[in-house]
Amino acid sequence: MKANHPHANPPARQALSLVGWIAFCFIASGSAAFVFTGGWYADLHKPSWNPPAWIFAPVWTSLYVMMAVAVWLVWREGGWKTQWRALGLFLLQWLLNALWTPLFFGMHRPGLSFIDIILLWLVLAATLRLFWKVRKAAGILLIPYLAWVSFAVALNFTIWWLNP
Repeated sequence: MKANHPHANPPARQALSLVGWIAFCFIASGSAAFVFTGGWYADLHKPSWNPPAWIFAPVWTSLYVMMAVAVWLVWREGGWKTQWRALGLFLLQWLLNALWTPLFFGMHRPGLSFIDIILLWLVLAATLRLFWKVRKAAGILLIPYLAWVSFAVALNFTIWWLNP
């Protein structure tokens, strides 16, 4: 194995890089800290299948950890030099993910957030495809995230439609 190959890095460095990817993924949720809904969301008409508020924290915690492990697995296969397309798409979907909360909850723009989440879904699907090609396990780890975003697309659209 080449000395500069990511798998050749010492275990401590590998663990530190995984921690870094986990921290990075969770930063996307930080956009919620700058959002104050002022009761706006509570007053919206929502479908009967809208999940209870308590479900979002454990779901997103699990998804961010799976995203981090997935991107770490891809990063380990040659880093940015080799995996720039897959890692670049990952960063783009991460940005679209981070933008959704301020658009929907902060700006009260379900229509604009719907456009964002459609773009997120498309970029995430492309990311999953590339991750799958690099490391099947990395692609598999993104499947629950794509499923959740698919559900969120339907929910976002329905809320937008119910609240013209």
